[in-house]
Amino acid sequence: MDFRSIPKVELHLHLDCSLSFDVVSRLAPEVSLAEYREKFVAPPKCTDLADFLKRAPQGFKLMQTERQLRLVTEDLFGQLRDDNVLYSEIRFAPLLHTESGLRPEEVVEIVDDATAKSIDKTGVQARLILSTLRHFDETQSMETARLVLRFRGTRVVGFDIAADEAGYSIGQHIAAFRFASDHHIPCTAHAGEARGPESVWETLKHLRPTRIGHGVRSIEDPELISHLRMQGIHLEVCPTCNVQTDIYREYKDHPIRVLYELGLSIGVNTDARTMVDITLSAEYEKLHETFGWTKEHFLRCNRNALQSSFIPENKKKTLLDQLSDEYRKQ
Repeated sequence: MDFRSIPKVELHLHLDCSLSFDVVSRLAPEVSLAEYREKFVAPPKCTDLADFLKRAPQGFKLMQTERQLRLVTEDLFGQLRDDNVLYSEIRFAPLLHTESGLRPEEVVEIVDDATAKSIDKTGVQARLILSTLRHFDETQSMETARLVLRFRGTRVVGFDIAADEAGYSIGQHIAAFRFASDHHIPCTAHAGEARGPESVWETLKHLRPTRIGHGVRSIEDPELISHLRMQGIHLEVCPTCNVQTDIYREYKDHPIRVLYELGLSIGVNTDARTMVDITLSAEYEKLHETFGWTKEHFLRCNRNALQSSFIPENKKKTLLDQLSDEYRKQ
């Protein structure tokens, strides 16, 4: 099976954690390949999520000017094109990119414009999700949510919360998600990764997202699995990343096959292409080799993802038709 040629959809992708060596070399020529692999790429097995996240600042430190933001965005679109991604939702935290004087609004404007130009250049369809972070305070979280509203009608389509799930509560972010809900802003939220089913339950109750980033530890609670299935909550699953953060010891221990067979809406994602050191093509190959997945499995996951995406229904239908047509050619 030619995994690279399979059409793909990716909803869980961090812009600042997906810098190729090529773009890092342009932004910081002094960084050698060995240093890049040491500092930007996480080891195959971290002690936990917090350990994994220690590499994240390497990316956003190089994304503090307009030129840097544009180059990183363009670089990621090149990766997506090479991976045969039809549609992606790319997330980033605007407040992390203000160290050189850019205002958060300018950061979003730059990335949005670079995204529009990259869509035209590569043919990869994509939208943007703005993320607040667990360690942000309530004001920062609300500022990020307001940015999503301000940029409604551009490539910005949703709101997210990311970062150290086990180290920080969601309490100071409830107001921002309530604001998002009141203004009909689509939301996703990281949960059920570094913590168990209780994290997913509290996230669903207080933040009310329609998608969960990761969510794999939901498998530990049959009642939660039933709830997710009945409510149609989509799980943005990132198998290699979950093994890397030591949620599961080996790839064969990952519950993605069981989640699929239980009828949940799941999609396959890389999470962070640099830090995880993975492409979707390589992830698909792992799923094929480990669980015997075929193109039918990938088609269902990609349809799930498109149906759960934050784009209008007419655009979903166009992409779903395109996806089906391309799979028939495989």
